Amino acid sequence: MLHLTLRQLKVFERVAHHLSYSRAAKALYLSQPAVSMQIKQLEGNIGLPLFEQMGKQIYLTEAGNELYRYSRDILQRLSDLELALDELKGMERGKLNIAVVTTANYFAPHLLAKFCQRYNGVSVSLNVSNRVTILKLLAENAIDLAIMGLPPEDIDIVSESFMENPLVVVAPPNHPLCLEHNIQVKKLAKEIFLVREMGSGTRDAMERFFTEHKININKGMETDTTEAIKQAVQAGMGLAIMSQHTAELELETGRLKILDVQGFPILRHWHIVNRKNKRLSAVAHAFSEFLLKEAAALMRASKRND
Repeated sequence: MLHLTLRQLKVFERVAHHLSYSRAAKALYLSQPAVSMQIKQLEGNIGLPLFEQMGKQIYLTEAGNELYRYSRDILQRLSDLELALDELKGMERGKLNIAVVTTANYFAPHLLAKFCQRYNGVSVSLNVSNRVTILKLLAENAIDLAIMGLPPEDIDIVSESFMENPLVVVAPPNHPLCLEHNIQVKKLAKEIFLVREMGSGTRDAMERFFTEHKININKGMETDTTEAIKQAVQAGMGLAIMSQHTAELELETGRLKILDVQGFPILRHWHIVNRKNKRLSAVAHAFSEFLLKEAAALMRASKRND
């Protein structure tokens, strides 16, 4: 009889997925020696090697490939069982596993707090990552829902918009263009723009806009955080295009100014996204409905009260 534990199976699945003990350990919040020990015990129980090492890289053996295929199926079935049990518990003890792009993190916690106040038995797992990471999580069916600006086209998903997401040009308050109105887009060709990393939805929208206007912009600092861009704009390193939601505090305190540029704001929308045909828990379904029906009004009320 095959003797293995669920813990060993979960650890093996992560190592097989990443083909790395260190990355698996990080994903599981374990030490690398603990991960290695679990794999060693599992191989001892099975009686076959599951990985082979060539240089610094590890690879699945034939037995490893077989176990990886079955482990993914077993763990998915256990996840479905947990979901079915959560549905029987209703909204009192449900779990919500959600990921949001970094720019949405400026408003998502506020909405999650409102939702959890209504359903105080709900527990939330929130992953804040860049767009590329969230697309990977969606592709791997590792999350219930995602909040992002531009839904993917190469993954079979369901997407609904729940709130406007205006992109604006921001500048330090002492910038000469802050005194001008109805600024022609071609004037921006002389400016330096601080940009998000490749793959960012905001950067994609910015580049499409300037391509449509046949303008090559000068790109300065590139970073994967909106916070760094805001700080750099305030320091006078250049201009930036970002979601107005991410700069509300700086705009209200006068540390940043929105430039009155023709064609702006670029009006986009925030979307709630999940894999097509994914069985959503009662909590995930309720949160999706909550965003669609109430998010925009709640954010407007929050802004008035600030």
